[in-house]
Amino acid sequence: MTELNFSDLVKPVEVDKKTALRITVLGGGSFGTAMANLAVRNGCDTMIWIRDQDAADDINRSHINKRYLPDFNLETGLRAVCDIEEAVCDRDIILVAIPSHSFRNVLKQISPFITSQAVVSLTKGIEADTFSFMSDIIREELPEVPYGVLSGPNLAKEIMAGMPSGTVIASHSELVRYAVQHALHSALFRVFGSDDVHGVELGGALKNIYAVAMGMAVAYNIGENTKSMIITRALAEMSRFAVELGANPLTFLGLSGVGDLFATCNSPLSRNYQIGYALGSGKTLEQATKELGQTAEGINTIVQVRKRAQELDVYMPITNALYEVIFENAPALNIALALMKNGHRSDVEFVLPHHEV
Repeated sequence: MTELNFSDLVKPVEVDKKTALRITVLGGGSFGTAMANLAVRNGCDTMIWIRDQDAADDINRSHINKRYLPDFNLETGLRAVCDIEEAVCDRDIILVAIPSHSFRNVLKQISPFITSQAVVSLTKGIEADTFSFMSDIIREELPEVPYGVLSGPNLAKEIMAGMPSGTVIASHSELVRYAVQHALHSALFRVFGSDDVHGVELGGALKNIYAVAMGMAVAYNIGENTKSMIITRALAEMSRFAVELGANPLTFLGLSGVGDLFATCNSPLSRNYQIGYALGSGKTLEQATKELGQTAEGINTIVQVRKRAQELDVYMPITNALYEVIFENAPALNIALALMKNGHRSDVEFVLPHHEV
């Protein structure tokens, strides 16, 4: 069977510096690099900020991100810079692709240089200890700045390979939604809009929990029935929690909810899936994290969401089970059996007038 190569059908747009949107991506990880590459192909004047000068120089010289995407050539128009002032001054949109534990610190660094730029988070996570989402941090550190969040089933390697994908830009500002769509939307990458910022953000953060669960379960050679049950019960758990925080449950029927959940739970490319699989194979969290070599947001998210769910009295059995297995050394099979014995509940949340417990 012939493998389709969609990227051969779509040619990059020539950059007109006078009219092109000026885009900067903060962070040189796999997803940030993929988004920067898309923006260049769409004719945007695009820079990517990387902390390490040698890594930035190497990208500019070789047009390859050798650490995160070694198998893909980047557009020659993409510039990597190490100076953060150069990266954010006189730009239109700042896309922040920084791990959640460093997100606030980077916003503090760019704060003196922000004037009218829109700031959009690409980070799927929750800040440790504060339970702040990335949009919360943007509002706290950069008040009055137009902002948004981007989330969806977006595995970077598939995007770089030119496989058709879609994402969601959520913002209360129609102008921000339009500008991000203009910068990133293409024949191979559809960008849908939403105004449910917290709902879209919650989908992106919470699904990491269940990718860990799925990876762990697959290590035990579960069947398709079990995988389907995990995904659907995860979706119920996600939406139940999100509604308590003011999100629209219908958001979870979209790309940033069930779409991202499905992709992350079914792909060995997912960092959180890989961590879960390693844990299910008998490795410690320290061993699994060291072997992966990248941040797996799901581990921090399990800790943060479990604590918040207890405070809000939200029923989240999968999250609780993962916490017990990872941090309290509970036997995974015993916990799985206990989950199966839990009381009767409605199949689809928010349909029955009263939820069973």
